[in-house]
Amino acid sequence: MSAERKSNIKRESAETKIKVNLNLDGKRAVKIDTGIPFMNHMLELFAKHGGFSLRIQGRGDTEVDCHHTVEDLGIVIGQAFRKALGKRKGIERYGEAFIPMDESLARVVIDISGRPYLYYDVKMPKKRFEGFDYSLIEEFLRAFSVHSATTIHISLLYGKNQHHICEAIFKALAVALKRACAISGKNASIPSTKGVLDL
Repeated sequence: MSAERKSNIKRESAETKIKVNLNLDGKRAVKIDTGIPFMNHMLELFAKHGGFSLRIQGRGDTEVDCHHTVEDLGIVIGQAFRKALGKRKGIERYGEAFIPMDESLARVVIDISGRPYLYYDVKMPKKRFEGFDYSLIEEFLRAFSVHSATTIHISLLYGKNQHHICEAIFKALAVALKRACAISGKNASIPSTKGVLDL
């Protein structure tokens, strides 16, 4: 690796202020403060299991609800990955993972394609836990997919506990991304017949 793949992204609006520092090849330093304890937990899992150095400082209008903050986190983290990957030269491009969390099992398949698309087949039990609306996880993932320009297929094979389901999803996303972002030992070319992956 000739240079570290890293990025610093900041987004400010009337609803949120979010700053993300990402290093795909760093020393796995993780510091997450989004203002939403549940998202802190999920993003710490994401960084740890993906092997990414990730620092996030975020605040939003959570007195309204968590929607704006969660969606904007997906936007900014997605932009950070897109910038850190650059031309996507030499990456494996594809990644997949099946990850269990107790009774739950999630599958995530990724193509760092330059084409954003989210397939989300998750039947989440309809109840709130710890004050968090679990439907926002799909909003986060869609924003991440669009702004990282990545095709992501997520399926919950089975699961009953919302917290366990979310952990399985974020861990599977992390492992699939780690595999897709890895530098291929085969060659240093762009893995596409088009010769380009970045939009």
